[in-house]
Parts: sequence; C-alpha cells; structure tokens
Amino acid sequence: MILNDLLNLFYPRLCLLCQRSLVEGEEHICLHCSNHLPYTHFTDMETNPVCLLLQGKTSFVAATALLHFTKGGSGQKLIHSLKYHGNKKLGYELGRMAATTYRETGLFDTVDLLLPVPLHPKRMRQRGYNQSEWIARGIQSVTGIAIDTSSLSRIKRTESQTRKQRSERHKNVEGIFHPSNADALKNKHVLLLDDVITTGSTIGACAEAIKDIPGIRISILGITVV
Repeated sequence: MILNDLLNLFYPRLCLLCQRSLVEGEEHICLHCSNHLPYTHFTDMETNPVCLLLQGKTSFVAATALLHFTKGGSGQKLIHSLKYHGNKKLGYELGRMAATTYRETGLFDTVDLLLPVPLHPKRMRQRGYNQSEWIARGIQSVTGIAIDTSSLSRIKRTESQTRKQRSERHKNVEGIFHPSNADALKNKHVLLLDDVITTGSTIGACAEAIKDIPGIRISILGITVV
C-alpha cells in the first residue's frame, strides 16, 4: 500500500483523455471522461448503422458498436493507445465497458464463443498482443463466455487499411482469413470482435470465412465505428 502511494506520488496515473490524476477505482479513463465518451447508443441490433453497413456483405444475427470513432475524438485516442502505444490492458477495460453496456440488450444471451479478429503471426510478433483478444478478455470477465483464439486464422498479411479507399479495403482483405478448426465452430453462435469497424471489410471477411460451417451463427461487436 505504501509502495503504491509512493509510486502514485512520483508517477501519477493519469486519465488517457484529460490527463487528470486517476483516483482509486478508475482505470485508464477518469469517471468524468467515461461518462462523456461518444457512445453510439445502438440498442437495436437489426437496424442500427453497423447492421446497415454490413447488410448484403455477410449474414449475421446481430451487429453493433460501443463508441463513435471520429478524427481527433476520444474514441480515436483510445483506439490509438490500445493499438500503437502498447496499452493492451485498455482493451480489457473497453471490453468490460462493452459487456456492461450491452448485457441488458440480450446481445450475449445465446453466444457460445467470443471470436477476436486474428492478427497475422508476423504482426502479432511485432505488436506483442492482439488488441481484439484483450477486448474479448474484458467481455469474458463480465459474461463468462469462452474465448476462442485458435479456430480462425489470418493466413495472409495485408497492408494497413488506414489510408485505403472503400473499394481498396475490400480487395485488401479478400481471402485473408481461414477456419483452422471448423469443427469447434459447428452449431455455435460466435461473437466476432474487433476494435474498429470502418467499412466492415475486415470483420466481413472474417464472417465470410466461417459462414459455411454447419449450424454456425455469427454476431458482430466493434468497440468503435467510423
């Protein structure tokens, strides 16, 4: 306890968004900033903008996202900290937030497995972690749903999607995912998880890779949507 107090004195924990000191019980984001995040408030899992974005691209049971991602906004700052600044534990907290927000909507009621969008092995070695897997860990801590990181693989390394146009994004992810253990996904309702949904091309490619597995049902959750 004394050691923690000394560490906080010389190396205070600061809110990622406002840089104010965090108090006991706050992790990464202060309560004020947490209450003012750009929540989407997408409660309709069939007609919200994420669903409309994915319609016609793949089959799914439900789809939604927690936060809006806007340039320079808090959603972007959180995702950049998660992906590019080594802040994997932020993914855990964002997953907990998503689980708490959507638990009452029934999104998780029939889900059997949490399926994080996989990274290519080379990207995984460079980053040291899969941000979507840490999001899944946070969701699991609230819902108790099992995480599957071995049944879907990324078999091709692609260029970053960030600077690509919509049509280029879809071409960039064609055929990059493959079910490495289809039997484990048979007759399962899986929840695909990603940090950012922009055009839906990446998570749509994931869904396309597993959609023909017998009895599978697919739902989709992004932490942010552009």
